[in-house]
Amino acid sequence: MRRKSPRVLLVLGWYDYRLHGGIEKYAQENGWHLSEDLAREKVIPWGWDGDGILAWLGEGDDLAAFVSEAKKPTVDFSFRRKKLKFARVLEDTAQTATLVADHFLARGIRHFHFYSDADNWIYNERRAAFVKSLQSVGHAAGSLQWDKSSENRMDRQAWKRRREWLVNQLKALPKPIGIFAASDGLALELLETCEQAGINVPEEMAIVGAGNSLLAVDAMQTPITSVDVNMESIGYEGAKLLDRLMRHESPPPQPIRVPPLRLIARKSSDLLAVRHPGLARSLRFMWDHYHEPIGVTDLARVASMSVRNFHQVFADQLGRSPGSALFRIRIEHAKQLLQESGDKIEVIAEQSGYNNNNSFEIAFKRSTGMTPKQYRSQNRKG
Repeated sequence: MRRKSPRVLLVLGWYDYRLHGGIEKYAQENGWHLSEDLAREKVIPWGWDGDGILAWLGEGDDLAAFVSEAKKPTVDFSFRRKKLKFARVLEDTAQTATLVADHFLARGIRHFHFYSDADNWIYNERRAAFVKSLQSVGHAAGSLQWDKSSENRMDRQAWKRRREWLVNQLKALPKPIGIFAASDGLALELLETCEQAGINVPEEMAIVGAGNSLLAVDAMQTPITSVDVNMESIGYEGAKLLDRLMRHESPPPQPIRVPPLRLIARKSSDLLAVRHPGLARSLRFMWDHYHEPIGVTDLARVASMSVRNFHQVFADQLGRSPGSALFRIRIEHAKQLLQESGDKIEVIAEQSGYNNNNSFEIAFKRSTGMTPKQYRSQNRKG
């Protein structure tokens, strides 16, 4: 029989207040005792005895050995050590990459790259998913990988050499271009390097990061667009899965993937890279009026084009129909409202451009696989 108050050990080796917050929330709801995360101080708690472990086995063979030898129910938030047969809860990198690809495509960008600096499982997953998402709509994405560069050597000149390498790489890319950085820190490096190289952001280079982790981002001269990858829900779902394992349920055969909350658009990617003036006007009109009952006829009129010609030019330039683009904007706005506002669902439907709740429910479920009520229940902030 399980202890009345389960003792759960955190051995994450790093700190993200949102991940820890999700774990803490579940622990409070279920009466857990959380043991201190000593792994952050490089302390391995050999001899610890409890009921379950929440781990991030991204670094340190000694930490992985400890968790393996403990033989306790375990959930790992990392996928670096795939051979270790632990249950896992991870970011849905496919959905993260799709948000970024859609964001670039909606702004008329036709050239794309991914930037990373390490052979890291999450970076590799995001890169592969970004390439795949763009390939599905007929586009290719290149890759800048500092860890693969012949210039990548560790010495006193490493930082300077890396910046010089990145300046040369960025100058050689076609413009305008959208670059998805593997992390927010790398997105900031891109931004600083563009300033050094005289590359205009976002007019020549639109930059998007992942994690939404930069401090005081809105105080930056060029705030960086980022995907909120839903760390709190990852922590909460990891704790929830561990609870099932401690109750002797079987682990899922595949990692549980938690979808990102949303892409938070900021100045680093806020551009219209569409050379067709009518199409550019229609896109801006779409973003400004998506909450109104507009349709393709209205968009064509703003573009000063016939509906038939507008459809053709829109598809040729952006790789999708105008109706599909409007649909995506409305659903992403609805997701944000469901997460952050207390408004009734019928009010959110109207604020998102739907004239009745039934059509909103159908559209939302077609996009997300969930009803608005289910989505709010899983992703509500606060």
